[in-house]
Amino acid sequence: MNKAQKEKIILMRTQGIGFSEIASNVNLSRDTVKSFCMRNKITVINQSDKCKFCGNPLVQKEKVKKKRFCSDKCRLDWWHKNPDKLSRKATYSFVCAGCGKLFTAYGNNHRKYCSHQCYIKDRFGGKNDYTKGI
Repeated sequence: MNKAQKEKIILMRTQGIGFSEIASNVNLSRDTVKSFCMRNKITVINQSDKCKFCGNPLVQKEKVKKKRFCSDKCRLDWWHKNPDKLSRKATYSFVCAGCGKLFTAYGNNHRKYCSHQCYIKDRFGGKNDYTKGI
């Protein structure tokens, strides 16, 4: 592989062109192009991929779920500022076994009590010291 081929591989790969197309263009095998890109950490740079919170550009990896945020801080900040945009599909409704009130729980379809206080009252009759400080 000569210098011109290396430069062409780098240019084409950063533009998002696949290994097979690059290989046919530079007259090399697909595996040679792929191993060169992996060894030199050449990734696809898509200018339209930006962090949903701060707008910084994101570097996407192949065969991995597409990133939407540049960091955990941006992800958590976005979640805290946009609670209405979260899709909560695992919300369940129950009747509390302790007090009989209707309550909802997210992500747990086996809940029996609406709170820890109801659990203690129902389980221990509310006579133990466990209820102090709650």
